[in-house]
Amino acid sequence: MSSTVRKAVTEDIAKLVTLMTAFYAESHYQLDQDFAGLAFADALSGQRHCHIWIVEINGEAVGYVVLSLRFGMEYGGMIGHIDDLYVAPEQRNKGLSSALLETLRGFCVQQGVCALTVEVGHDNAAAQAVYRRLGLLKAADRQVLSVALARASHVV
Repeated sequence: MSSTVRKAVTEDIAKLVTLMTAFYAESHYQLDQDFAGLAFADALSGQRHCHIWIVEINGEAVGYVVLSLRFGMEYGGMIGHIDDLYVAPEQRNKGLSSALLETLRGFCVQQGVCALTVEVGHDNAAAQAVYRRLGLLKAADRQVLSVALARASHVV
């Protein structure tokens, strides 16, 4: 098995949408593929604080990770948020998620990012284990609260 992690480019959007569709299907969520394609195009436009990596085995895309950046007063600098992490089920337990996350972490260190965050389901023990290996731990004094304000129109 020859695996490679690389930065995604706009030519990868169809591959990313295919992977994201499979990712969402695992949670029984119907992905709007047109919307996802626009979101990836926006993220890869270089005008946002977003970075995406793909992991390939023998040239075939089998997973991806999305990093979003924002400024955090608590850290006095940029905070990276792991937005999506997915590896195809038949390719799991081969170190590919760890390879994606180590690449992401190395990028963050190089860019001076001060902290990393991720949201993970309470019952997703496998994902929690992957994130713990990277050093991410549950914050004892916090919980994530959210509200959707509007669905982006994705003007690219």
